[in-house]
Amino acid sequence: MSSRLYALGLLAMRARVRVLLVWAAVLLLTLGGAFTLGTGTINTYSFPGTESQNALDALSRTFPQFSGTSAQVVAVAPSGSKVTDSAFRKAVDDAVSKLGAISQVEAVSSPYTGASTGNIAPDESAVIIPVQMSVQAAEVDASVSEDLQREGRTLQGALPKGSTVAVGGQLFSQPAASIGASEASGLVIAFAVLVLTFGALAAAGLPITTAVVGVGVSTGVVLTATRFVTITSTGPLLAIMLGLAVGVDYALFIVSRHQDQVRRGMTPEESIPRAVATAGSAVAFAATTVIIALTGLAVARIPFLTVTGVAAAVAVATAAVVALTLTPALLGFVGWRVVRRKHRPTPAHAAAPDEPRDDGATEDEEGEVSEGAATPADPPRRTSAEEPRGFFGRWVAVVTRWPPVTVVLVTAALAIVAAPATSLRLALPDAGSLAEGEPGRVAYDLVDEHFGPGYNGPLLLTGSVIRSTDPETLVDDIAADIAGVPGVVAVPLATPNPTGDTAVIQVVPSGAPDSVETEDVVKALRAKHDEYQADYGVDLSVTGATALGIDISTTLGSAVIPFGILVVGLSLVLLAMVFRSIVVPVTAALGYALSIAAAFGITSLVFMDGWLQGPLNVAHLGSVISFMPIILMGVLFGLAMDYEVFLVSRMREDYVHHADPHAAVHRGFAASARVVTAAAIIMGFVFAGFIPGGNSSIQPIAVGLTSGVLIDAFVVRMMLIPALLAWFGRAAWWFPEWLDRLLPHVDVEGEGLAEEDALADWPEPGDRYAIAADGVGPQGMPDGRSVLNAYVPVGEVLVVEGGRPRTRSALLLALTGRLALSGGRCKVAGLVLPARAASVRSRTAVVRLDRSTEPVPALLDALLAEPAVLVLDGTESVTDPAVRFELRTVLEEAGEGARARGEAGPTLVISGPRRDDVADLVPAGSAVHLASLDGPAALPARALRGEV
Repeated sequence: MSSRLYALGLLAMRARVRVLLVWAAVLLLTLGGAFTLGTGTINTYSFPGTESQNALDALSRTFPQFSGTSAQVVAVAPSGSKVTDSAFRKAVDDAVSKLGAISQVEAVSSPYTGASTGNIAPDESAVIIPVQMSVQAAEVDASVSEDLQREGRTLQGALPKGSTVAVGGQLFSQPAASIGASEASGLVIAFAVLVLTFGALAAAGLPITTAVVGVGVSTGVVLTATRFVTITSTGPLLAIMLGLAVGVDYALFIVSRHQDQVRRGMTPEESIPRAVATAGSAVAFAATTVIIALTGLAVARIPFLTVTGVAAAVAVATAAVVALTLTPALLGFVGWRVVRRKHRPTPAHAAAPDEPRDDGATEDEEGEVSEGAATPADPPRRTSAEEPRGFFGRWVAVVTRWPPVTVVLVTAALAIVAAPATSLRLALPDAGSLAEGEPGRVAYDLVDEHFGPGYNGPLLLTGSVIRSTDPETLVDDIAADIAGVPGVVAVPLATPNPTGDTAVIQVVPSGAPDSVETEDVVKALRAKHDEYQADYGVDLSVTGATALGIDISTTLGSAVIPFGILVVGLSLVLLAMVFRSIVVPVTAALGYALSIAAAFGITSLVFMDGWLQGPLNVAHLGSVISFMPIILMGVLFGLAMDYEVFLVSRMREDYVHHADPHAAVHRGFAASARVVTAAAIIMGFVFAGFIPGGNSSIQPIAVGLTSGVLIDAFVVRMMLIPALLAWFGRAAWWFPEWLDRLLPHVDVEGEGLAEEDALADWPEPGDRYAIAADGVGPQGMPDGRSVLNAYVPVGEVLVVEGGRPRTRSALLLALTGRLALSGGRCKVAGLVLPARAASVRSRTAVVRLDRSTEPVPALLDALLAEPAVLVLDGTESVTDPAVRFELRTVLEEAGEGARARGEAGPTLVISGPRRDDVADLVPAGSAVHLASLDGPAALPARALRGEV
């Protein structure tokens, strides 16, 4: 990965003008698509397969009057008057007639006649005018909503002085998505943190610029997709929130690494691609984990949640791509201005544009430059006894002084903070979640005051009555029975449809839509399903917006544990791949569990118990949006793994070099804590900027992410994890060999690039050698006889003899990047193993003659790919002299054809029990090198020039 990212960073830097123009064009195209193709987000939720959704779908066919959304006009009489007074009643009846004439209105019921008389308050202080729409909320024209509000204002003027009118209901129950000053304030604070972190305005402005570009592109993509996919308003808001946060952080990691390298003496031209290759590898890994977690929201099998997760994943993916391409391009424009003036070369001592600077300066522990130190090419090697200095050095010294004490205190504190999470209630947002003063919220509060909370979330029961000879009497009987169910306060409507085949019964529960009481009523009604079917012969289903919200919340709540197991299991595998350790992934996963539990606990304190309700401008208490926990788990998982990788990778690197576990924790922490601190602070402020806006859907997510990020970074990753790793000591870096062979290697810190740099001129400058191996062998076969030492120039032949057939095969597979190497140094086709194993596999071919029924066609197929290195293994299995002669002929013809084209032809590796067994396969005139596996140790390859 690091090699590919190095090439990408180099290309982006050199073609910076084109990269900038491409991103500008992409930004304009996506935003243009959003304005021209986008149809806007909606706030209706569906859940296919549930009882409530199936019943709503059936109603749309048999009783369409109840399938659309609804609104309600609430009119309250002046103090001392009643709604039954003639003047008040006349104004209401006139309003009923006018409301019925509005487009897309299916029906309007007068509260004074028919079945709607239940819409008069028991004390006759208020009335509700139900307005049934013919379409769903997403299809209601904006002009229709305004017409309804206008008629409400007209009714207000017609009623006696002192009356109150509000227009609300389901149509006006969802908050509008918007971005305001509070959200933008997070970027202002982020810029201030970046200035303090980098000490250079040019460097500080880059992460903000790339984050804004990434958010603009991803938002444009999401809004354009609204023409083809139903997307709730939470989707773009979550995409913007995550895009800003991770966009700033991803660029921060790259710019920080680049700035450190320039301070140490690299030229910007050399440092930019190297920063992309190293920090960019961690960015790609972190983004991948977040994307996997967000798309993993599909585990809940709820369409709108899956779409929301994909929208957020698009934002994260875009932020990563922008960071890896636009950031190096912008750094190319900035040049030396990425560091303070004192770190820049003077004109007389400036390095050549494409050569590294070597001014004898090196960066000390505090980030300053000391003159006269060792050159960057040969830095002083610290001993394991040296301890890091500065603030973060003192921090890690404190938390690791008594590791058991730190672990116990941190765990206990987080457990206490997490305790309130048990009272967290999930619900879909309704009008009660709106900010005070919103029309829907005013109507909701008036209904709650004069009718009771249940009238804000009535339930619908529906079923087929086609077999009844008297459907009206049947429906009335069922309604009378339902009225006696505990928690039911009224049954204001019970009627069959005009064709007499479907019944609808409206039930008012005692509690608010998101209350435990209403949930209990739904359970009680569903529990009586079989009884009603036996007594009345009707298959009744409980539905309506309130029941649908309960179904969605229940399903999402039950999906939290499986999703948690998924992301924790994923973290164990991913971190084991990265760190080759058992302790690191287990402690990281446990730390994540503590972080997420604490975030839930703080969210519960705010939205259930009302802590900081005023300062945070919390609009609604009592519940949080249903998908808050699962989204919070997905996002925080990726961010936690991000911080884990940046902190622990430096510790592992130090341990590999010095083998001192205690010092590795200290030095690794001090080397990376500054960047992680800045990243966490920035991300926390960006998330916090979405809290005061008052959007009930995004507020709980923002509170959870803000608290979760800060707790995970500063408490778990920077206190608990260092203490645990110090406590385990060397055991923290133990990894079983069988698991090491099983899991693929992931390079997220550019170790492969460093290895390639170290071997760039080995065994000598240039690409003369097709194979250069020094003490290498296949992993899992520690026997010294499997070790190879060979230097084979391009176009020549290596004969590997002796040893067991299994040993020879494993060695050749390792030599071509198909098995892991056990150690040593190795370059094949000019590429370093194991760092470039994938590229080596694409440039080599292995023909297993012992596994091929047709050896010659197998060889011809391998030659079609024109490999740089061709391996013939298992040659002893071909016993027919004619076939062996034909194999040699094919090899000779391939070599002659290559020479005719001015090429060297493939370098051959041929194995067999003895050299004499393979001599007849070596093309005439070849320069042959021999490696024997029969001695007590491998023999160096010897050149046997001339014909064989």
